[in-house]
Amino acid sequence: MTEQEFWSIIDLLDWDEEGDDDAVLQPAVEALSRRPAAEIQAFEDILSRKLHALDTKVHAQNIGTDAYISEDEFFSADNFLYARCVVVANGQELYETVLSDPARFPRDLEFEAILSLAYAAYELKTSEECPGFETSVSYETFSNRAGWAS
Repeated sequence: MTEQEFWSIIDLLDWDEEGDDDAVLQPAVEALSRRPAAEIQAFEDILSRKLHALDTKVHAQNIGTDAYISEDEFFSADNFLYARCVVVANGQELYETVLSDPARFPRDLEFEAILSLAYAAYELKTSEECPGFETSVSYETFSNRAGWAS
């Protein structure tokens, strides 16, 4: 799967269905499920790399109310992951903008549902539960060590 193919799947998210995450994802899930299983895996890997790239202290400081302040202040790693999901879910243009200018990070939004897109596509394709995907990097908060270096 190419980067362009990845973004074309993301562009299928149906924001007219906002409020029903499954409905938002459905067109993308269906399109991805028509691809070979290796491409579904590749989609998940690209998603992981995009989320990993946004996993930086400066990005975390720009997410809004729950922004990272310091090691001494509570910070939700999950909220930051779900905020990063919003950036990717809103397409290549926003992603590239926020990646290069963390101050443009959307404030106080989250879209955890995108994390299930490849899994749902795999299950739709195979009628089997997805055993999980091996990715080149982790998207979990704080996994981008260089991004959190002081």
